[in-house]
Amino acid sequence: MEISMHAQTLPLLFFLIFSTIASSKACHPVDKEALLDFKHKITDDPSKLLLSWTVSSDCCTSWEGVACDASGRVVNVSRPGLVSDNDFIEDTYMSGTLSPYLGNLSSLQVLDLSNLKDLKGPIPEEIGKLSKLTHLFLDTNKLTGSIPFTLRYLSQLEKMYLSDNFISGIVPPSVMKSWTHVSELGLSGNALSGPIPPTIGKVVMITKLDLHGNNFTGRIPTGFGNLKNLRYLDLSENQITGSIPQSIGGLAALELLYLNQNQLTGRIPSSISGLSSMIFCRISENKLSGSLPPSIGQLSKIQRLILENNKLTGKLPATIGHLTALTDIFFSNNHFTGKIPSSFGNLLNLQTLDLSRNRLSGQLPLQLAKLKSLQTLDLSYNPLGLVRIPNWFQELRVFQLMLANTGIEGELPHWLSSSSISQLDLSGNALTGKLPWWIGNMTSLSFLNLSNNGFHSSIPVEFKNLSLLMDLDLHSNKFSGHLNVIFSKEVQDPLGHFNSIDLSYNTFTGPIDEDIGERPAMSSISSLVLSHNTLGGSLSKSFGKMRELQVLKLVNTGLSGMIPEELGDAKELSTILLSRNKLTGAIPEIVINLKELKQFDVSSNRLRGRIPPHKAIIPASAFKNNPVTMTGLRNHFCEAWRAC
Repeated sequence: MEISMHAQTLPLLFFLIFSTIASSKACHPVDKEALLDFKHKITDDPSKLLLSWTVSSDCCTSWEGVACDASGRVVNVSRPGLVSDNDFIEDTYMSGTLSPYLGNLSSLQVLDLSNLKDLKGPIPEEIGKLSKLTHLFLDTNKLTGSIPFTLRYLSQLEKMYLSDNFISGIVPPSVMKSWTHVSELGLSGNALSGPIPPTIGKVVMITKLDLHGNNFTGRIPTGFGNLKNLRYLDLSENQITGSIPQSIGGLAALELLYLNQNQLTGRIPSSISGLSSMIFCRISENKLSGSLPPSIGQLSKIQRLILENNKLTGKLPATIGHLTALTDIFFSNNHFTGKIPSSFGNLLNLQTLDLSRNRLSGQLPLQLAKLKSLQTLDLSYNPLGLVRIPNWFQELRVFQLMLANTGIEGELPHWLSSSSISQLDLSGNALTGKLPWWIGNMTSLSFLNLSNNGFHSSIPVEFKNLSLLMDLDLHSNKFSGHLNVIFSKEVQDPLGHFNSIDLSYNTFTGPIDEDIGERPAMSSISSLVLSHNTLGGSLSKSFGKMRELQVLKLVNTGLSGMIPEELGDAKELSTILLSRNKLTGAIPEIVINLKELKQFDVSSNRLRGRIPPHKAIIPASAFKNNPVTMTGLRNHFCEAWRAC
């Protein structure tokens, strides 16, 4: 996660303070020379941030973004690319490099050249001469090279942000331990490597540390436990290995912890109970194993707990029920077993409960019905053996209900008709019967997945009422009848236009209406999968009007006729699968040469003529079992393999 942007008002505050000091002397010539050399190395300044920096004017009284003390020495240089002026925010850039002469500003306390986007080259070693510097902001540029060893001489440094550049190499341990006054350090979004210096334990004043999005390796130093003032720690998106040290329990002031997307192993230490100020904890996307320590129930202030995508095992501790401030639990894709503790019913502020893709079993505790604030409940892919969706679910007010592969049988419960559910996933169960007419009453639905069940009916006409529905997956059922009721459903602009439809592996019949591409619900669809239905008819020219269509799959649908040239108007198409049909004629050159095309298959049809020249790498098998000329196939083979 991104550390919050350093306060842009801070340099402004310094500027206002120093500008009110009546300077008894003109700008010191050494400082003026340094700043003019900096300007000289700027090759592009479209917003004229440095326009007022002229040889003939005084840098203390006339130069924007510069402030001096009473002796005429420059103490503040602030020319960031994001400038706030009341309600207006100007976003600009400067191109160029950092002048070594900046190191001659011997009284400088604040240097803010952040967010200029296009400052390149290394950080000059001469910056280390700025012994009075307290704030250094060079983030969001294109700076390269390593962190200069000379920065260890910045003994007064309080805040430094070098984030979002291309800085590489290690963080020198000798530099790190010298920053004894640093309270905020942002080095995220670079290419820094090597271990996190163990000397980090010497930076005892630090409150915010952001190292995410680099290539740090090795273990988390045990010295972190010394950082008693640390409130924000982000080590995510690195290659850190080993276990979480027991010493982390010493961070009693820590409020936000991000360790996600590393290669951490071992158990979550029981000392985690010492993080008594913790509000947000994300340790997901690692290789953590073992059971959760019951001491996790002592994090009384925790609001969001994200442990998904690990290898955690054992039962869920009942002590989690003590964490009454919790709003979000994300425990998906682990190996948790046993029942969901009834104590979870105490989490009255809980808005998200995601326990999907685990090995949980047993009866769901009735106490969950007390979770009136719950908006998302995901228990998918657990061997719960629900058989029926419990009736007390209707007491919940969830917007997202995900119960895929949980052993549900029988028909859809009627109480769903009066629910306000927006996203419903009941796929991979043993639901049977007809799709009820009252499905049209679920007008809040935007996502519906009933795939891999045993439904056996046509789509009721009331389906048209689902004017907010954007994603529909009914594949692998026994649905029948015509598709028109789906394609012609109502919309509520700008909502309700389909994003994706998968109706494959059913017994729907056709033909597909000629004006399918002109239906309002289909105007922005990106994925349309109708394979393995007995649709018949021809491929409509209006498919070309689906300007955002990326995936089109019509395998084994009984299509006949020609592939229309107009299909080439759907410029975003990356996948076209039309195999096992009765298509005739030639392959249109405009279609096979779509710029985004990655996957194309027209095998097992009745196509004739040569295979048009094309740039996409398409295997010869994509054209097999067609009476195309052998020359066409041979030429395709030669192009694909640079042979012949």
